[in-house]
Amino acid sequence: MSAPLTIVIPTLNAAPALAECARALMPGVAAGLIRGLVVSDGGSTDDTVVVAERLGAVIVTGPPGRGGQIASGVAAAQTPWVLILHADSWPGAGWVEAAEAHMAAHPQAAGWFHLSFRAQGVAPRLVAGWANLRSRLGLPYGDQGLLVARATLHEVGGVPPQPLMEDVALARALRGRLRGLNAPIHTSAERYETGGWVRRGARNLLTLCRYLAGVSPERLAQDYRKP
Repeated sequence: MSAPLTIVIPTLNAAPALAECARALMPGVAAGLIRGLVVSDGGSTDDTVVVAERLGAVIVTGPPGRGGQIASGVAAAQTPWVLILHADSWPGAGWVEAAEAHMAAHPQAAGWFHLSFRAQGVAPRLVAGWANLRSRLGLPYGDQGLLVARATLHEVGGVPPQPLMEDVALARALRGRLRGLNAPIHTSAERYETGGWVRRGARNLLTLCRYLAGVSPERLAQDYRKP
């Protein structure tokens, strides 16, 4: 039986993170779980594409915008399952076994990993705890990964090609079909450390509230890019 899983990673100037992410995925290759890697690049000006080529990835290029990039990456996959990851979020110990168990027992559901930050202290633990609570309530974000059958994605209309909040839109479409995976994912704390844990957390919560209130993803993306 051929490997059932393709990794789909949207990138934009993510060369160092992509290389480390690939290293974290190697147990899946060794276990015969991963058949391929698709890197969907939004116009990187660093060595992201070079790194992707060295990794043997299928490279898809297009305009920046995570939703559209993910949709293009999923379309390029040739396996029944995909694992959508951010380049700076790296699955941790036990992720292969957790993924295999989910795929066998819950073929119609999508799985998310339990979030942790690559940082020490109370603030990272509190923010990660809130993220995991939110996920148990049915709203995991993209930095927690999403393991899902392509058939299930097709049933709910695919990945929304929007520039921001595509993960929230997809989680809402998958409502009732989301399950936590019994493994962690370790994500970068750079934005929180740069912007401040409280300030960045409040900004993210405000963005979510505005989106749920009906503000367009395009407007939110413009505001999100502001310092």
